Formats: sequence, C-alpha cells, structure tokens
Amino acid sequence: MSLLKTIREQRNLTQEELSEDSGISVRTIQRIESGMIPKGKTLKLLAKALNIEEHQLQEKTVTEVVINDTLLKMINLSSLPFSVMPPLNIIAPLLIMYLKKEFNPLTKQIVSVQIVWLIAAAIIFMSVSLLKNALSLGNNAILIMMILLVFSNIVIILKNSAEIDKKGQLYFKLGFSLV
Repeated sequence: MSLLKTIREQRNLTQEELSEDSGISVRTIQRIESGMIPKGKTLKLLAKALNIEEHQLQEKTVTEVVINDTLLKMINLSSLPFSVMPPLNIIAPLLIMYLKKEFNPLTKQIVSVQIVWLIAAAIIFMSVSLLKNALSLGNNAILIMMILLVFSNIVIILKNSAEIDKKGQLYFKLGFSLV
C-alpha cells in the first residue's frame, strides 16, 4: 500500500476530500496511490494538506505510518485543563482529533484511556458517596476522593506526554480501543 493511501485512510479522508483539501486532481491522487512518486508543487500541496513533511511522501511504501508527535501531545494535553470537569476531558481531545483528521491508533488510545478513566472515576465516586456513612468515612471523604481522582487523571496525562516525548508512544494504554 502506498504511503499516501495509508495516511489518507488513517485520517479518514476520501480521495475526493484530499483533492479538495490539496487542490490536486483525484486522478493525480489515484496515480500517486498506485505507485507514482509525487514531485514539485504536487508534493508540496499534498504534504501541506496532510500536515506532514514532503520527504515522507516520496517513499513508495510504508510499514508504519509516521505520526506527528507534536499533534499527538497536543491531543493528549488537551485533557489536562478539563481534568476537573469530566466529560470535557474526552470531548477536547476528540474535537482536536476530528478537526485535524488525526485518526491513528495512538490518538484513539488517548481518548480510550480518558473514557476508561471517566467510567472508573464515576464508579469510585458513587461507591464512596454511597458507602460514606456505612464506613464512617466522615464529611470530607467525597472531597478527598474527588481530589485523588483528578490527581490520578493528571498523572496519566503527564506520564503519557513524557512517554510521547521519549519514545513516541503512550505509557498508559489499553489492549483495545473504544473510539
């Protein structure tokens, strides 16, 4: 499979949509996807439309799609300001993903981790609320639990960002994707 086709499909773009975004004809995109190596203005326009480096489109095939680490970190860190306001911690990265058309396994994992955290946090919060009196936890138990849950999400986000910087992958990831 050609690199252009891999990246186009990764971003959930049709050939027609890429044609509109880049100003390149659908036929030229089809030729490049079938093996022609883009050059000159075509190369520049496609690279700009896909938000990648020009040299990345000059290879004939690819085994692993190049992922923009800066955009990946931005998607991950977009959850940080909303750690105290779930489910905005899911909506922010999803919104950036869709606006930037960055639908790769790592961005999906970022959102999936936030969804799992939200579900776990809701279960823990409800459990503490219901069992507060039975366990004689006191009036501050709910506030302390909320602070610990927010802190845990901040740790997840920051640790994943550090791992993206170091290795280009996530530290906290799931064996499945919810997105």
